[in-house]
Amino acid sequence: MSNLGPYTYVTLSMRPDDAPHLGVSFYTPRLRVSAGMLLSNPRPFLEFTSHEAQVHISTTGAGRVTDADLATAREIFNAAARYLADCECLHADQSATDKTATDTAA
Repeated sequence: MSNLGPYTYVTLSMRPDDAPHLGVSFYTPRLRVSAGMLLSNPRPFLEFTSHEAQVHISTTGAGRVTDADLATAREIFNAAARYLADCECLHADQSATDKTATDTAA
């Protein structure tokens, strides 16, 4: 398996007659995730930040919170829960493998 090390990758693709496409990939231990409420124009936000990039997610059009905003927030929550579960599972598997390798070498 190749290990490139930590990085943040940002791309912007623009083609004639198409909407721009922005891609942001975080592969870094320096990733910070935060959420809060903007007070000047009350609305919730979710933010992913590394040294190289920032991604802010908030409600549609900075207006009233809509049913679509709630559906998106639930999708984010469910995806984050799945990400956590997958990370915990892999971490447990890797820890067990490391312990087996250490016990075998001893």
